[in-house]
Amino acid sequence: MVERVLEQSKALSQVLSEDKKTRHLVHTWQDTEVLESINKAIGPLQEFTDALSGEAYVSVSYLKPVLHLLRTSTLTRSDEDTDLTKEIKSRALVYIEDKYSNPATQELMDMTSFLDPRFKTDYISAENVPHIKERVKIEMEQVARKEKRLVSAPQMHHQGAAKADPSTTGKGKRSLGSFFKSKVVPPLSFTMELEDAIKAELDNYLMTPTIDGEEDPLAWWRVHKVNFPWLSKLARKFLCLPATSSPSERLFGASGNVVTCQRSCLKPSKVDMLVFL
Repeated sequence: MVERVLEQSKALSQVLSEDKKTRHLVHTWQDTEVLESINKAIGPLQEFTDALSGEAYVSVSYLKPVLHLLRTSTLTRSDEDTDLTKEIKSRALVYIEDKYSNPATQELMDMTSFLDPRFKTDYISAENVPHIKERVKIEMEQVARKEKRLVSAPQMHHQGAAKADPSTTGKGKRSLGSFFKSKVVPPLSFTMELEDAIKAELDNYLMTPTIDGEEDPLAWWRVHKVNFPWLSKLARKFLCLPATSSPSERLFGASGNVVTCQRSCLKPSKVDMLVFL
């Protein structure tokens, strides 16, 4: 709004000055200076907010880099700034720092940044990198053990069926075909020490070069999930989070457009399908 007023200031002044009743509303140079100071301070914040509120791409891993950029560049006070611009920048930075100061929030932002191949450890403080690595290892171990349980369950079922196989029943003699049955071999990753396998996968991921900031991290993980099977599952778990509440708020707006006074008898299942579409 402020940007649009500044953009159309000459037209506004001309229209307002033509009528005696609105002539007093014409902006003075002091008003223009105040608007310019406000626009210079909060204009970039609007751009970052719009970018972080998207839902067609990964947004949560951008939080850490954006906060770093705000802290080191966008909201830093410069000599060319007016006193009002400096004050707005200082207050905005204090508010943002306080909003994301919770340790759990900080750890979540570090995890999402770590799992984004565009950033990895670039925006994580050096003293927090070992802690995040340990957290990632714990998460990977949980994924690996869960997979092992899912793999071992069918194996146990197969072994139970083999015991009841007619070829091995009767007088205890084995049939000729039983000699050629293939044994179920567990995945290679589980034949190694789990801790070594996790460390090797994590080290390989950190050694791969970061990708360009314009590339899609989900597309990268789709290609490299064969090389990083456990990390790719963590990426799918964490990178799906939205950075802001805007996507969920849009759902309420979409529901309000569907369920109106003229369509108040829609069944819940029908509403779900319409909102989904």
